[in-house]
Amino acid sequence: MQDGRTVQRETGIEDGVGWAATLVEVAGGAEGNEHAIGAQRVVMGRGPDVDLAFDDEEMSAQHAAFEQTRGGVTVTDLDSTNGTRVNGQPVTTCVLAHGDRVDIGGHAFELLLEKREKPPRTWVVDA
Repeated sequence: MQDGRTVQRETGIEDGVGWAATLVEVAGGAEGNEHAIGAQRVVMGRGPDVDLAFDDEEMSAQHAAFEQTRGGVTVTDLDSTNGTRVNGQPVTTCVLAHGDRVDIGGHAFELLLEKREKPPRTWVVDA
């Protein structure tokens, strides 16, 4: 991409398969806490108008957004003061893969992607 900070990588995600995305805190004071990325778009920052709020002076009020797409999970830096890093590299937008480390402010998160079993299709037939 043109800005030199947008990264596109192979995610290993299969089309048509359901996935559960979770951010696990690995640094920042609450290691082990899990945050599900259940909505299509989740905004993280120190708040107040965010989906995931942290008491972290190194985070911008609205620091980064995580979005579920058909191809996986994408993180986008929202013009934050201190930037967003994926696996140590500064990014503007990045498609994430299972196990990627995302550094936001004084916190670090690891992305876990797990297959979600889809229920079988059922039909109701009037007799």
